[in-house]
Amino acid sequence: MLRALTGSPKSRAELERTLRRKGCPDDVAAEVLDRMEHVGLVDDEAYAQMFVRSKRTGRGLARRALQHELRAKGVDDETASGVLAQIGVDDERDVARELVAKKLRSMHGLERVVQTRRLAGMLARKGYSSEISRQVIAESLDALPEHQRD
Repeated sequence: MLRALTGSPKSRAELERTLRRKGCPDDVAAEVLDRMEHVGLVDDEAYAQMFVRSKRTGRGLARRALQHELRAKGVDDETASGVLAQIGVDDERDVARELVAKKLRSMHGLERVVQTRRLAGMLARKGYSSEISRQVIAESLDALPEHQRD
């Protein structure tokens, strides 16, 4: 069981699945996990905070995508919502701007409509709302010299 925690932190639900796969009875698994939670080895809120921080800096995911991934990891909606509430709309918009700026470096010379479509797809896959995507893409493309009017 401790070996499951050494590679990377896990949520309580992930550890329950691991124990179930190994044939551990549910009542024993619950007792072990309760004890691990009591001594601080399992903490879903701390796990969710670490997970969100990691995925936002590494992949630039938006709140919606992070909520989906936390749910898949077995973190309850209340815990996930509490952690994700710390991300403001302005923070999310700033990360979207960084993603768009990075992607635009490889899109020089393409028509504006092609750039818009590709950028919107990238932001949608990362969970950004259409409103944030539209605003950030328009601002970024308007700032490019190749799209400025004479």
